[in-house]
Amino acid sequence: MFTDSHCHLSFPELADAIGPIRRLMDEAQVSRALCVCTALEEFEIVHQLALSYDNFWASAGVHPDNENVQEPVLEDLLRLGGLPKVVAVGETGLDYYRLNGRTLQEMEWQRERFRVHIRAAQQLRKPLIIHTRSASSDTLRILREEGEDGRSGSAGGVFHCFTETMEVARAALDLGFYISFSGIVTFKSAQDIRDVLAMVPLDRLLIETDSPYLSPVPFRGKTNNPSMVPWVAKQVAQTKGIALQTVAEVTSDNFSTLFREVVS
Repeated sequence: MFTDSHCHLSFPELADAIGPIRRLMDEAQVSRALCVCTALEEFEIVHQLALSYDNFWASAGVHPDNENVQEPVLEDLLRLGGLPKVVAVGETGLDYYRLNGRTLQEMEWQRERFRVHIRAAQQLRKPLIIHTRSASSDTLRILREEGEDGRSGSAGGVFHCFTETMEVARAALDLGFYISFSGIVTFKSAQDIRDVLAMVPLDRLLIETDSPYLSPVPFRGKTNNPSMVPWVAKQVAQTKGIALQTVAEVTSDNFSTLFREVVS
């Protein structure tokens, strides 16, 4: 019924509890999840999760904020992205939130890493999973420069765990991307994100946990997992004034449409 479009089951907080998590998912009617990779060193674990369970899928990529990890080159991403049950490239993008005393000019390594992911996604014809934090202008600029305009040859993808402005959301939609909302949308302080949610068309909407982080209300402060994604869906239903069943069906259909190899 529900689909978690972005989780990190390979992270230490969750990796040793896959059995219990899957039982919780069954109880909550969460039928599918995309296990997202954040470093090449992590990929084998993420991929094995997808290979081991028929309702898990994987991505291949290196998070923009990950330093002191193996730097991906195009050949790495093409090889990993072409493996069975790998349906997306990323998590990739830009993150200027923690500059640690550096200038934006000194973050060129992030921008080049992002370009490598975009080029891999275009060659693989698989969607991008975009992370952007305090960097939306450069994120959108680089996507445009690399030909991500929603036309033939574009990879497309999703802006995951959306926390940006209405203007950024409209720009992402104009480029052909989906928008995904996490447990943040349930937070009392997140009215601006709910305003964005109200604007995003149903056919371009996804839901996620980004677990083990960002547990939705009423579980804030606890470790998140895919079984909690229905609480995100409940907020979507409330904000848009539609039935919860509709949210479940539409977001699951969108997941199948975006990640084209996924079987419903």
